[in-house]
Amino acid sequence: MKIHLLPKHLHLSKYLLRAHIGPFLFSLSTLMFLFMLQFVMKFIDQLVGKGLSAWLIIELISLNLAWMVVLAVPMSVLVATLMAFGDLSSRNEITAMKASGVSIYRMIGPVFFVAGILAILLVFFNNDVLPEANHRAKTLTIDIRRKKPTLSLVAGLFSQDIAGYSILVHKTFEKTNDLEGITIYDYTNPTTNVVITAERGKISFSPDYHKLIMDLQMGEIHELDLQDMSGYKKIRFENHRIAMNVEGFDFERSAEGTFTRSDRELSAQVMIGIVDSIKKETDKIEQQLRERMEQEMENLLTRKPPPSLFGTFGTPGGGLTAGLNRARVTSSMLNNELLRIEYLEKQMDQYKVEIHKKYSIPAACLVFVMIGVPLGIMARRGGFGIAATLSFGFFLLYWAFLIGGEKLADRGITSPFWGMWSANILLAIVGIYLVIRIGRETVVIDWRQLHRLIPKRWRSDLPEEEGVVVE
Repeated sequence: MKIHLLPKHLHLSKYLLRAHIGPFLFSLSTLMFLFMLQFVMKFIDQLVGKGLSAWLIIELISLNLAWMVVLAVPMSVLVATLMAFGDLSSRNEITAMKASGVSIYRMIGPVFFVAGILAILLVFFNNDVLPEANHRAKTLTIDIRRKKPTLSLVAGLFSQDIAGYSILVHKTFEKTNDLEGITIYDYTNPTTNVVITAERGKISFSPDYHKLIMDLQMGEIHELDLQDMSGYKKIRFENHRIAMNVEGFDFERSAEGTFTRSDRELSAQVMIGIVDSIKKETDKIEQQLRERMEQEMENLLTRKPPPSLFGTFGTPGGGLTAGLNRARVTSSMLNNELLRIEYLEKQMDQYKVEIHKKYSIPAACLVFVMIGVPLGIMARRGGFGIAATLSFGFFLLYWAFLIGGEKLADRGITSPFWGMWSANILLAIVGIYLVIRIGRETVVIDWRQLHRLIPKRWRSDLPEEEGVVVE
């Protein structure tokens, strides 16, 4: 006997998807606002009061929205799934659907399909939009720092962005690059301890942007020789100039006038090509090492032993010394090449981690659907508070696995695949188990109480049997 609990004009898939649209858009906008607020609060001291235009700040924030979208979309899918199915469960609509013969797998189907579309779109976003946005944000930040060197200096806080120096400035100026109350700790020479203080100063870059120039006025230089603790010098000056090497501080310019792209600024296709080229170079080095070692072994085995241990000029032990020197040279060469191979392999792992990340994060949309549907049904609450709490817990677990896996993969402790996909695999197993458990539940319907169970808009002519058991 077929039971019609749903009106014929009501399409189940559209109804389920319609229940997700509102929560998804709400959670996406909320998360984007929180991410943007966190970014602004983190860099507010470096952006406001530095003489930068409002449009420049808005452009920088807009470019950083790309990585926020990558994180917000999967989490919004989880929140929307929990809210939608929790709301349906709280209104007993899930029970009514199961009573009409709709399985849990049929309910998941349309949501899973749309989550798959979102995952595919997010993959394209990660490979086409995100790298370009990251590169433009990096370029804009560097241009701002070049124009405004004091951007990296926050009044009252030590700045250690420049290797070998720790700089404390008590006051900066919005319109100029002038400074007041300057204290500089110079660690570039490990044998001496140098502290420089100045009442005023000005900061600028050299024409090639490889040096950070600080012109100091009215100050003192305190220098202590760490090898000879009695060697202390104090020098007063009216004008003093310090040239700090800022290579590696993102102030270098490439020959073409552009900046080298990091792994976060490249698409997966480009990084795959880079990994292949590094792999070929590693194989070439390994092949050269094998040939070198085979040649050394052949020379050792085929070489006739010397008539004596005397060298060419009759010096005792000359032949033995030459052999030991040759062995040291070979061992040093071997160690250098092995270190080079290790460095190249670490580079490959870093690129592979970023490649897998571009696919594992979008795949989380599918995993979160598998988790969200059974949890929403069991929670039987569709409020944003419950959904946000559960989503935060699972996403925190997911992100901890992702960050930890990335660190382990970068250090070569685990493979890039397991580092980036372990969280997805673990949560997918949990989600599949919960879905199967919900799918096996038996729903017992008492037709005398069915009118109170089914929403009014779904009621139709009901049979007169005492009860029906739906597996």
